[in-house]
Amino acid sequence: MEASSHLISPEQLWQHMQAATPGQKLVVVDCRFELGDAGWGRQAFGAARIPGAVYLSLEEDLSGTPTAQSGRHPLPDPAALAARLAQAGIGDDSLVVAYDQGSWMMAARLWWMLRWLGHEQVRVLDGGMPAWQAAGLPLACGTPVARTPAAFTPQVRDDLQVDVAQVESALGTDALLLVDARAPERYRGEVEPLDPVAGHIPGAVNLPFTAQLEGGRLKPAAQLRAAFQALMGTRDASQIVHTCGSGVSAVVNLLAMEEAGLRGSRLYPGSWSQWCSDPRRPVAKS
Repeated sequence: MEASSHLISPEQLWQHMQAATPGQKLVVVDCRFELGDAGWGRQAFGAARIPGAVYLSLEEDLSGTPTAQSGRHPLPDPAALAARLAQAGIGDDSLVVAYDQGSWMMAARLWWMLRWLGHEQVRVLDGGMPAWQAAGLPLACGTPVARTPAAFTPQVRDDLQVDVAQVESALGTDALLLVDARAPERYRGEVEPLDPVAGHIPGAVNLPFTAQLEGGRLKPAAQLRAAFQALMGTRDASQIVHTCGSGVSAVVNLLAMEEAGLRGSRLYPGSWSQWCSDPRRPVAKS
């Protein structure tokens, strides 16, 4: 793991765990979750997990309560999220390692949210649980040992996101480039399994988050950089806004840009599920 990397390999994490002392405050977070089966992740956590890990659920812990105008996975109240993180043993001095089932979406969500709260000491386990298991590293099961609550002080960075009003004001201009991380058929509006309206925000370009992955791992930084630079053209990274269905898979593209050294792109957390909740907003199909 390079000093500037946002990733950690299974072998590197195991070395950290072997060398860890109480003062080092390593916290491993299991973020596994299935959108179609909200209880699956917690069940999987009980059956087999990285030793010492705590579990955080996308919908119970890493999202606020959705409303008719918010989108499906709105950001939670920062103070409430900070309290939940502290309860899980994450403190101001913690090194957090997030992993999921290899989808990248859930672990990247926690990575971004911690940075949104001003906590930079966070890494994503490259390859998730499948990579950990493939490396033959130990697993734990059953009831986890409760962690000692910590002190987590949020320092919210709203410069990492844009809201729906900012997206609306940028329509038809070159101020922002929206990058839609959904599958091509959803972007084109041919199918829509999760939201009531099919299509995409006008002007958005499609870059499925899966394009950043190879063999379950994030592609090398040089490959990622070349692909994103081709998409960006002469734009600065700060003009790139990542969107998807509900602000979850979009973070994989954002993480990939950061890992490629293209720093400063932003997230539209409400994404398509918020955008299409108002019939007055335009919809594009292609």
